[in-house]
Amino acid sequence: MTKHTEQTDSAATLLRPIQIKSLNVIGITTLYQKEVQRFMKVAMQALCAPVVTAMLFMMVFSVALGDRAAPYEGIRFAAFLAPGLIMMAVLQNAFANTSSSFVIGKVQGNIVDILMPPLGPGEVLTAMVCAGITRGVLVGCACAITLIFLGGLGMPAAPFIAVIFLVLGAVLMSFAGVLAGIWAQKFDSLAAITNFIIQPLAFLSGTFYSVHALPAPFDVIAASNPVFMVIDGFRYGMIGQADGSLLFGGSILLALNITLAIVCFYILKSGYRLKS
Repeated sequence: MTKHTEQTDSAATLLRPIQIKSLNVIGITTLYQKEVQRFMKVAMQALCAPVVTAMLFMMVFSVALGDRAAPYEGIRFAAFLAPGLIMMAVLQNAFANTSSSFVIGKVQGNIVDILMPPLGPGEVLTAMVCAGITRGVLVGCACAITLIFLGGLGMPAAPFIAVIFLVLGAVLMSFAGVLAGIWAQKFDSLAAITNFIIQPLAFLSGTFYSVHALPAPFDVIAASNPVFMVIDGFRYGMIGQADGSLLFGGSILLALNITLAIVCFYILKSGYRLKS
């Protein structure tokens, strides 16, 4: 074989198109790493700030109410409050990660970095949601360690159930963040969704009180809040007490996650508010 023939074969090899299989694992992993590195670069804001907020809530409510507001006999109010604070931080940060990624891409004009690579809508959605879950879980673990150190939380009563509802909640809000990020064209629109939808759902979810203490029909309305179902299930996993049915709440959350996954997939596939 001559030198010229070897060079020709080498050039043909380089020009041969790369065959991507049905699932672009490398692309998913790369996009996931990009999203994780994005929030890790501002770890003080993304991870530490929610821990400080949870600590302030714990100290203020513990001092103001003490154990007088404890809804369950034999369980301190701080132990009742801690799981709700942890899940609030998880849900808010899972939502913030996916929603801010799309909005930042639109504002800075680099949304093409997501649209141009050989990634299908399902692959983009998988990477984004996994990154949102990662941020939420990291924040939740940091909050849990801090609240255990402060004495507001003990060892989990049912760790497996706690993990299930933690993941269901993080996935739910990651999908919601994808929808919000696609819809919002600028940060003002995203802030409106956060302030008028996400924050009220979080604060009216039984985090600071038992829904059984509410008068009718507000107790039923509060119990229908998906965020309440997440917090209630996680609280049972941590302290062994819950206000609602874990099976019912878990089934509703699973159905919501599946529905949101389908909706997000088809919206990403259509290019709605992403492709000009």
